[in-house]
Amino acid sequence: MADSRGNEAPAWVDLALLPAINLAAAFVVAGLVIAILGENPFKAMALLVYGSLGYGEAIGFTLYYATNFVFTGLAVAVAFHAGLFNIGGEGQAYLGGLGAGLVCLALGGAVPGLLVVPLAILAAMLFGAAWAYVPGWLQARRGSHIVITTIMFNFIAASLMTYLMVNIFIKPGQQSPESREFDASTWMPFVHEILAPLGIQLAKSPLNLSLLLAILAAVGLWVLLWRTRWGYALRVVGFNETAAVYGGIAPARVVVAAMALSGALAGLVGVNELMGVQHRLMLNFTGGYGYVGIAVALMGRNHPVGICLAALLFGALYQGGAELSFDMPRLTKEVVVVIQGLIILFCGAFEGLFRPRLLALFRRRAPVAA
Repeated sequence: MADSRGNEAPAWVDLALLPAINLAAAFVVAGLVIAILGENPFKAMALLVYGSLGYGEAIGFTLYYATNFVFTGLAVAVAFHAGLFNIGGEGQAYLGGLGAGLVCLALGGAVPGLLVVPLAILAAMLFGAAWAYVPGWLQARRGSHIVITTIMFNFIAASLMTYLMVNIFIKPGQQSPESREFDASTWMPFVHEILAPLGIQLAKSPLNLSLLLAILAAVGLWVLLWRTRWGYALRVVGFNETAAVYGGIAPARVVVAAMALSGALAGLVGVNELMGVQHRLMLNFTGGYGYVGIAVALMGRNHPVGICLAALLFGALYQGGAELSFDMPRLTKEVVVVIQGLIILFCGAFEGLFRPRLLALFRRRAPVAA
């Protein structure tokens, strides 16, 4: 971290200390909001922590929510490293769920689950990648703005899913726009069921093996971006497209590939939600995860480790917020959304608010050549 005059600070200041200060400032303001509403902010924060991490079921729910945020945060990050702002994670997750659901409905019960599950995961990634490929191609080949096209594709995905669920995939004889239940062989195993035969007893929760998939995705993205030639090319394009061309890199190809990879990661939300929890195709299963993934990526500095930590924070806010609104009726779900918004505000728009003071504390003058 450095200012325009060359004053520098250690890297850990920008990667760890500054986000921690921004987060603390967000919680201070959130505490003031809670106090204005007539509740004890310290008690509210204690309930928030206990409701998200205080017992086994809460931890399971927190990790379940965090799994979705890891997928969408990684999706935003890989596009950002290529100089793209992909805010279409919601639509890409929608199409990823459609791909996984089609495989489960078509092959479940007829093909062994050990084959169906990998095929469904692959279909989720392919459908998500295909939905992101088109905006990427339009950006690279036609100059269309990636923000506009990805927003449009979110609405198109929602409309497409509504049509399919109401007119084609709805289970006969019911009013709710849901498909028939997937065959049990296609379900992602719950973590508490896997560990029970080993003598490890965990509380029941929606947490399933998609968590392992999220961890593998984070590790794989780190290796891809910082340990491969293609990852280097992607980061060069994002940093300076002119330099990339001078170095023999084709920016258009990198942009399209980065968007496809971004969509594939977002599509994995469908695996966690549909194969892991709902076990059927349904509407609105994305729950805004694609949009929150933007904040997760920003707060995590677009690094897989930071994204995993930010995903845990937002997972705790989702789960702890539900407990908080139950124990403190004045603090409705909307107040929890305000707390989340304050965190996004301080870690995003106000990200540089405390940077000058930190520079003043950690200023180091570069040696001047004689």
